[in-house]
Amino acid sequence: MTGTLITVAATGAEADKASVPALPVTLDELAETAVACEASGAAVIHVHIRDDDARPTLDVGRLKDTVAALRAKTDLIVQLSTGGAVTDGFETRLAVLDAAPDACSLTCGTVNFGDDVFANPWGFIKDLYQLTQERGVVPEFELFDLGHVATLRRLLREFGPPAGGHVHCDLVMGVPGGMPGDVPTLVAAVAALPEGATWSATGVGRTTLPVLLGALAAGGHLRVGMEDTLSYAKGRPVASNAELVQRAARAAELAQRPPMNTAEAREFLGIAR
Repeated sequence: MTGTLITVAATGAEADKASVPALPVTLDELAETAVACEASGAAVIHVHIRDDDARPTLDVGRLKDTVAALRAKTDLIVQLSTGGAVTDGFETRLAVLDAAPDACSLTCGTVNFGDDVFANPWGFIKDLYQLTQERGVVPEFELFDLGHVATLRRLLREFGPPAGGHVHCDLVMGVPGGMPGDVPTLVAAVAALPEGATWSATGVGRTTLPVLLGALAAGGHLRVGMEDTLSYAKGRPVASNAELVQRAARAAELAQRPPMNTAEAREFLGIAR
């Protein structure tokens, strides 16, 4: 692997704008963030959106406007979240693909999410996967626990390869209720993946740096952003998504696997422009 794919997850559905003023929640803020993150080394933007009151929403009209704005301002791969917030229904989550993104997240199982439950039963997973194939949207398989790998293998066995032909996963580590964000767990998760699959890793909260460094050492790729951590260091809040991307890019350079540009990332993931 000669380059590192860096994804920025800029907003998420959990953090409160009133408590985190730097969180990009308006379309203009998200577009400005995207421009800065692309310049800093990101090739993919993982997108959650908010309504006029900064609450999470999956409104398809807003999603379409967001996809159009990000494409107009950047060359980033636009990956929409089909997870939304834990309160979003399955039909609403399937309708995310109506916004015609380049890519989307596809979570491969239910997981306890702090005090909540992030529901992803098999019926929803297979419906979403088949819809990505029909629409030509490239899925990123989100794995919150080792058991989710078995569901990924079942999807591939029963329904064939994804749009784009390449299996790329994101190991989401450190969520309370999911797999821990440590190197032994990362190694075990990578060993369980289907042959030929590539992967990124996300360390939530204080697991951000251990997972980032472990992923680079193991030949993986990176997801960073304010969806996953609001602390840059102990006692120091994140000032912007761009500084998290910059840190990831510096680490990738140090590992002699510099960040992929957007053209390289599209070829890597099988996403047409």
